[in-house]
Amino acid sequence: MIRAVVLDIGETLVRDDRYWGAWAAWLQVPRHTVSALVGAVVADGRDNADALRLVSPGIDVASSNAAREAAGRGEFLDESDLYPDVRPALAELRSRGLRVVVAGNQTARAGEFLRGLDLPVDVIATSGDWGHAKPDPEFFRCVRDATGVEEHETVHVGDHPAHDIFAAHAAGFRTAHLRRGPWGYFWADDPAVVKTADWCVDSLTDLVGALAD
Repeated sequence: MIRAVVLDIGETLVRDDRYWGAWAAWLQVPRHTVSALVGAVVADGRDNADALRLVSPGIDVASSNAAREAAGRGEFLDESDLYPDVRPALAELRSRGLRVVVAGNQTARAGEFLRGLDLPVDVIATSGDWGHAKPDPEFFRCVRDATGVEEHETVHVGDHPAHDIFAAHAAGFRTAHLRRGPWGYFWADDPAVVKTADWCVDSLTDLVGALAD
């Protein structure tokens, strides 16, 4: 029996175009350049921050983030960054008595913005809050504590094969792969993803229906 749903953040709830566009402006290159490089590292199975390192070799992403904040050009999220199906899907999941947790590899600042949106969820946390990032097993121990139920009673939803599907499965969670964003689209038909995921969905609306079935 499923009692909790845990949802990734980037390209699951929130579009990443503002995030990458802000980096393009900071590094003074066209948005298309950064977008294309993100696609290249996705296809190569590399960390998405490698796209920034290709533009600016040797960049310290954390220090650059701090510099952006100091310059008033730091991280920002608002309602317009949410995918249209997010609020209704989250509300429906909660109405069915499921505990809904949002947890992803984002900064503590991103977590503050998300909590400010008053989403219909029980917990919002980020790797910046917890000090552990996916696919570290410690991240998933924090997820387990946040849900308050057993791993096999929880569905972890996300777009990234290594961070969301394989790591959550290894930690004992049920998994749902979301075909959304560059990782979700690129890896949607990968045999290992299809085999590992308990569900493969095209939207959070589809997820609600799949769990109901």
